[in-house]
Amino acid sequence: MEISFYKYEGTGNDFVMVDNRELFFPKDDHQLVKHLCNRRFGIGGDGLILLENDFHADFKMVYYNSDGNQSSMCGNGGRCIVAFAKKLGIVENHTSFLAVDGLHEATVTDDDMVSLKMNAVSTIETHPNYTFLNTGSPHHIALVEDLKQIDVKKLGSQIRYSELYGDEGSNVNFAQQIGPNKFAIRTYERGVEDETLSCGTGATAVAIAMHRNGQTSSQQVEIEVEGGTLEVSFSKNDDVYEEVCLKGPATFVFKGSIIC
Repeated sequence: MEISFYKYEGTGNDFVMVDNRELFFPKDDHQLVKHLCNRRFGIGGDGLILLENDFHADFKMVYYNSDGNQSSMCGNGGRCIVAFAKKLGIVENHTSFLAVDGLHEATVTDDDMVSLKMNAVSTIETHPNYTFLNTGSPHHIALVEDLKQIDVKKLGSQIRYSELYGDEGSNVNFAQQIGPNKFAIRTYERGVEDETLSCGTGATAVAIAMHRNGQTSSQQVEIEVEGGTLEVSFSKNDDVYEEVCLKGPATFVFKGSIIC
C-alpha cells in the first residue's frame, strides 16, 4: 500500500498528516502508525493525524501518538491540521472541526499562524509541589528554578508512571518563570514516552496553572518551548477558565509518499 502524506510541525512538535476523507487508511493497524512515526525506519513524527469528513463540522481530526495508539487532544496537532485543511482547500481563514474532546474553532492567517480555541477548564488540583489539570489531555505541572538542568525524560517518566496517575498516566511539564507573564517549559509526553520540543495542551495547562497559583496576573501568557514560542490567552469567570486560546505557527515541512 502506498500512502501519501504531508509533514507539519508546530514549534517543533511534528506530525505525519494524512488526508483520509476517502477512509482508505487502516485505522486499527497500530503497528503501521508506529512504523510511520518511527524516525529511523519510517517518516518520523511525534504523532500521526488523519483528516476525515464530518457531518457537523468542516472536518474531523483523528490523532495517534507515536506509540501507535489513538490518544487525547493534541493542541499543536490541532493547529497543524487547521493549516493542513487550508492547504487542501477545505477551509479558508476560519474553521470548526471535531476532535476527540469535542468541537474546536480556529482561525488561520495566510502565513499559517493558527489560533485554536481550547476547551474551558473548571477543575484544577493544586498541591504543595505540583498542579494538575486537564486541557484536553492530562497535565502534571511542577515549577522549577533551573529548567535546563532537569532530566525531563527520567523525572517525567517517573511521575508519568507513578501511583499518582495509575495506568492512564499523565503528561509532565517542568516550568520556570522568566518574566511577569512569560514561562519556559519542557514537557514529557505520554505516548511518545520522551521529551518533545513542544506540547500545545501542556503550554495551555502551564499558563492556566500559573495564573491560578498567582505566578502571573496576566490573562495573556507567553510560553517558551524548546521549539519556539506559543501564546495562551483566556478569561476567568469565577473559577472557570473560558475563551482559552492557543496561538502559534503551524508549518508545512514537506510532502511525500511511502510504501508500506
